[in-house]
Amino acid sequence: MNAFVAAGAGFLVAVLWFDLMFDVQVAPHREGVLPEAVLASIAAYYARVTTAAHPMNRLVAGVMLGTLAAIVVEIVNGHPARWVGLVSLALAAPAVVLAAARIVPGAVELGTRRKTADGQSALARSIFRGHVFCVLAMAGVLVVQLGFG
Repeated sequence: MNAFVAAGAGFLVAVLWFDLMFDVQVAPHREGVLPEAVLASIAAYYARVTTAAHPMNRLVAGVMLGTLAAIVVEIVNGHPARWVGLVSLALAAPAVVLAAARIVPGAVELGTRRKTADGQSALARSIFRGHVFCVLAMAGVLVVQLGFG
């Protein structure tokens, strides 16, 4: 199971890296409305990857669920170092829940550009913070799985 968990976590880190290449545009703008060029760039990206990429956009959700399932199997099957699965689950589960509950719906909404510039700016900043948390969590899963698994 270790290989499945590591592969899933690695895939998710790669996806998050691509998202962060767009999200990072908000970093220099700590407050206020983001410049239109920044909003347009990030919103266009999320419109493509959350809506226009159907059905491929479902792959990420499948990998998230598959990675969680592989971690649970690893724990249930009694991995020699049980703590590896428990720590992996403690890192991965909050990231997956955050992505499903807040990040993906926010990205879909940002992609529509229906909100005011203030609302879009808040969404873009929230997505950026969420993605930073998720990439750190999934990188942690990789370290635990590859280093101790």
